[in-house]
Amino acid sequence: MRLAKYQTVTGTRGLARVESDQLIPLEVADDPGLTLSDILESEDPAATIDAMDSSMRTSMRLDTVKLLPPIDQQEVWAAGVTYKRSKTARMEESESAASCYDRVYQAARPELFFKAMPYRVVGPDEAIRIRKDSNWNVPEPELVLVLNSRFEVVGYTIGNDVSSRDIEGENPLYLPQAKVYDQSCALGPWITLASAMPDRSTIGISMNVWRDDKMVFQGRTSIEQMARTFEDLIDWLTRENHFPYGALLMTGTGIVPDSEFTLRRKDLVEITIDGVGTLSNPVI
Repeated sequence: MRLAKYQTVTGTRGLARVESDQLIPLEVADDPGLTLSDILESEDPAATIDAMDSSMRTSMRLDTVKLLPPIDQQEVWAAGVTYKRSKTARMEESESAASCYDRVYQAARPELFFKAMPYRVVGPDEAIRIRKDSNWNVPEPELVLVLNSRFEVVGYTIGNDVSSRDIEGENPLYLPQAKVYDQSCALGPWITLASAMPDRSTIGISMNVWRDDKMVFQGRTSIEQMARTFEDLIDWLTRENHFPYGALLMTGTGIVPDSEFTLRRKDLVEITIDGVGTLSNPVI
């Protein structure tokens, strides 16, 4: 079962269940202000959706509406160096930082960092941004865990943790500037509820980057290549923290372009994750 936020051409916003290429709007007669968080916070999100009265609502084709980022007030956090390939890439950024990333990869405590509040997040087909003061920018395709306030994984979505590798490579203390800025986080196209996802050992992740109608990068990995478990990341994230609105946790990337590659204006990044779908974003 997939849950989306949408906006019609007239500006009306709502929640919908996604079935094939159709959106079925959701509505509760006595609670017209129901939010995405309300559903995710319920004891059984799938049952909550099933109980909604959508029989009188007309379905809409996906290509007739704008899909919004699947987030309300949740914080977005991210994990780094969770795949062997990402450890190698981070070490390549800077000789001085190499030992730092190697130690993180082997340590019990993972690298976790704050990524975005909702107002910095873009959704499907919206533009991601590369920094003007950076010359080496990369997309980072990641499976995102959707957590409720009780730290339960209630769903999954796709994330793009856009990063400036030269800024981070100059000094690891510059990580926030390399990672956290306007339009550096894309989420979508919707949330697949946990009960509808395939077994995590079978989940594949792929990314294509297009430039002038030509594919300039293609990569693929799988969740099996992760060196850490979801449970481990959640455990560390929620130590000494509470998330009253829940949180979205990016789980790291195992697809890293070669050092010669950098994103350019007008590129198109497509990330596909089994069980979720495809998130596409142009670059500005």
